[in-house]
Amino acid sequence: MRLLSLFLICLPAQALAASADDQRFKEISAQEYAWAQADSGGGEDAESIAPHLQDVRPAAQAKRLAYLEQVLAKLDTLKQADLSPSVAVDYAVYRFDIETRVAALKSRDYEMPANSDSSFWSDLGYTARSQFKTETDYRNWLNQLHEIPAFFDEQIANMRAGARRGFTPPRVTLAGRDEAVAKVADGSVEDSFLYLPFRQMPAAIPAATQAAMRAEARQTIAQRDLPAYRTLLAFLRNDYIPHTRTSLAAETLPDGRGWYAQQIRAYATLDLTPDQIHATGLAEVAKIHAEMIEAMKQTGFQGDLPAFLQHLRTDPQFYVKTPQDLLDRAAWTAKLVDGKVGLFIGHLPRRRFAIVPVPADIAPFYTAGRGGPGQYLVNTYDLPSRPLYQLPALTLHESAPGHAFQMPLAAENKAAAPFRQNIYISAYGEGWALYCERLGDEMGIYQTPYERFGMLSYQMWRAARLVVDTGIHHKGWTRAQALSFLHDNTALSDHEVETEVDRYISWPGQALSYYLGEMAIRQGRAKAEAALGARFNIRAFHDAVLELGSVPLPVLTARIDRFIAEGGKGPYPDEE
Repeated sequence: MRLLSLFLICLPAQALAASADDQRFKEISAQEYAWAQADSGGGEDAESIAPHLQDVRPAAQAKRLAYLEQVLAKLDTLKQADLSPSVAVDYAVYRFDIETRVAALKSRDYEMPANSDSSFWSDLGYTARSQFKTETDYRNWLNQLHEIPAFFDEQIANMRAGARRGFTPPRVTLAGRDEAVAKVADGSVEDSFLYLPFRQMPAAIPAATQAAMRAEARQTIAQRDLPAYRTLLAFLRNDYIPHTRTSLAAETLPDGRGWYAQQIRAYATLDLTPDQIHATGLAEVAKIHAEMIEAMKQTGFQGDLPAFLQHLRTDPQFYVKTPQDLLDRAAWTAKLVDGKVGLFIGHLPRRRFAIVPVPADIAPFYTAGRGGPGQYLVNTYDLPSRPLYQLPALTLHESAPGHAFQMPLAAENKAAAPFRQNIYISAYGEGWALYCERLGDEMGIYQTPYERFGMLSYQMWRAARLVVDTGIHHKGWTRAQALSFLHDNTALSDHEVETEVDRYISWPGQALSYYLGEMAIRQGRAKAEAALGARFNIRAFHDAVLELGSVPLPVLTARIDRFIAEGGKGPYPDEE
């Protein structure tokens, strides 16, 4: 104790203050993180099934807002410049997250809990298809099954409140989205995804316990949940969808200009105007268009770009006959990546991922694929809209080294603050995944000129989003204009063009995160390569980017600047 006292006496006053401020920040963030986990209905383990559904009533939302505003007030007592370097980064990430959540609660975003891409009822499907490992997971799911009727009633009440003030998704983007609800409402208990976890249970759970839980699940689904789905279906078809707004632009919503600006900041993490983003998008579209022309020439095709795009959309050589064929090709690309990724990234995640088809109930309106910890979902619905020339880029984005790679790395970084292990900030996460599509060119993943063209088409798709999102929500574009822009500039199938445009219409700002995030990484890498010259190590650079976890783009840029200042030294000892 005396040695510690002598040590503290010898420390400069500034260091002592920093140490105290560091500790204060850690206490604030740890307390809020524990509160947030409990408030969301979950527990300590993010991998387990949460024991409860979240309370979404207005009173609960008001309590959340009050609590988070208190957290912001506590953060205001600290100055980021007074914190130690590592804690200052934590502070920047944490404050952005809290400010984003406060803004969403203030604008009552919870009154629009469904769009063309996702909804509270589809979220239940993700949970049901999670990995159930323990008896506790099953008991927690049973608790959620019991809570579904009240949860649906709360969500319906919120949607009614949103509709009264004109805060709804555009009607055109909800066409057919009630079918997933109808499939449950009109189906049988054992065919429902709600019962899916009970079809096959771990042998470690005693047979008698399994039987009892299955019986409880069947009874709960039959007597409580299917009627709740029927009530929700009637509400959607008779009350909600017919009275949603006919306008498309986010700026036509209540306080629309402010709300769209808030969405831009949440998803881009940058203070950019819609006009700035639109101009950036147009400039990037022009650059990628030139690259696509060159790639088209390398295929030997004789004709212009529109004719080539039509060729790609209609030639049978680019399409498989069965869903399994598509899954097999995705798996083959993933294994190609396995053979190359260690040359480009030094520190690899321990967690593996499965490749599975998108569930049939959501596939018609789902994206071509989606990835995350432990899973790469491949959409096998409507195979004529799933071209092989785009599959390698999709796989790099959604599996390794994209989403199914970056998220586990963050979760496995136990040296990071707990909230940093699980947070997802779209500009970083989607920016990294899109960067991986370009990286695939350096890795030698694209085996034909067509596949490389597919990668460029995907780059064009994300650059075009900057134009389309701001065009719709700020410049008054029609749906037809947005469809035409994507159709004319990318090799996406018409089915994908429609589902994607509806996603941008109903989810303002989210589409901006991809290309703006990739630009930040690519620009940072170019700066590092120029500054470091022969000392630049690609593995060390990628390790420095990935070791951060999900962060706002200004934090990423600052980390790359530090990487340069430190002479290209990465965070791990084995980058060489």
